Amino acid sequence: MGNSEHTKRPTRDLDYTPVVPLNAQEEANATPEVQVLNGTLENVNNTVKRIERNPIVAHMLRAAERFNDRMGNQFGAAITYFSFLSLIPMLMVSFAAGGYILAAHPTLLKDIFEKILANVSDPTLAQTLKSTINTAVQQRTTVGLVGLLIALYSGVNWMGNLREAVRAQSRDVWERTPQDKEKFWLKYLRDLISLIGLLIALIVTLSITSAAGSAQETIINLLHLGAIEWLKPAWQLIGLAISIFANYLLFFWIFWRLPRHRPRKKALARGTLLAAIGFEIIKIIMTWTLPSLVKSPSGAAFGSVLGLMAFFYFFARLTLFCAAWIATAEYKDDKPIPGRRPH
Repeated sequence: MGNSEHTKRPTRDLDYTPVVPLNAQEEANATPEVQVLNGTLENVNNTVKRIERNPIVAHMLRAAERFNDRMGNQFGAAITYFSFLSLIPMLMVSFAAGGYILAAHPTLLKDIFEKILANVSDPTLAQTLKSTINTAVQQRTTVGLVGLLIALYSGVNWMGNLREAVRAQSRDVWERTPQDKEKFWLKYLRDLISLIGLLIALIVTLSITSAAGSAQETIINLLHLGAIEWLKPAWQLIGLAISIFANYLLFFWIFWRLPRHRPRKKALARGTLLAAIGFEIIKIIMTWTLPSLVKSPSGAAFGSVLGLMAFFYFFARLTLFCAAWIATAEYKDDKPIPGRRPH
C-alpha cells in the first residue's frame, strides 16, 4: 500500500481558480497586457459568482442539477415514447366511434362515398378508402373493444412512468425508499385512479378554455367590440390568462397528486405557475411552427408525427424540471420538514 498522502485526491478550490496563476513576484514582473487580462478574468469570475448567488438563479441551478442527476432527460424520453404509443389505441377507439356514427346514419355514409368518388381521381385509391370505411362500420365493436383495452393498458403504464419520474425528482434521495415499493396490484390500482383523475383534470381544463373562449367571443359580438382595434390586444391577453389558468389546474393536480409527500404550499404554487406559463409557451411555439413544417413534401408525410413527438417530449421535460424546481425550493419562512435536508 502506498503512502496515504499519495493516495489522497487533491481538493479543488471551487470558489476561485485563476486562469493565469501568478504569484506576487510574477505579478509584479508581468507585462501590462497580462495584468489587464488577469484583472478582466477576475472581474468576470466575480460577476458570475455574484449572479450565481442570486436566489432566483441559485434555485434554477439547483433544479437543473437535480433534473440532470435524476435522469430527467431519460425519463422525458420514456414518457414521450409511451405517450406516442398510447395514440394508436386511441385512434382505434376513434375509428370505432366513427363506425358507430356512420352505421346509425346511412345517408351520411352514402354522402361520404359520393364525395370520395367525386374528389379522388385514382379509382384504386377510392376503392381502398371505401373498403376501409366499410371495415370500420362492420367491425366497429371488435375494433372498439380491442382499442379500449389496449388504451387502458397503455394509459396505466404511461401514468406509472410519469408518476415514477415525478417522484424521482421529488424525493430527497435518488434511491427509492421502502415506502415507494408497492404491491403489483396496488400499484396498477393507484395508476388507474391517477389516470382517471388526470383525465378529469384534462377535461375540466379543456372545458374552461373552450367555455371561456366562447363566452368571450359572444360578449364581443353582443357589444360590437370586435371592430375596435386597440381592444384586440386586451382580448388576446384575457384569453392567454384563461389558458394559463387552465394549465395551472392541470399541473397543480400532477404536482399535488403524484409525489409521495405533499409539497410545500408556496413552492407548489410557484412551481405550478412556472409550469403553466412554460406549457403555454410550448403551445404557442408549436402553433407557429407546425403549419410551416408541413408545407414541404417531407413535412407533410412526417411533420405531424415529429410535431407530436416534440410536443410530448417538451411537456415531459417541463413537468420533470418543475417537479425538481418545487423539490429544491427554499424559503426563509418555510417550516422545517423532519428528515429533509436543506440544499
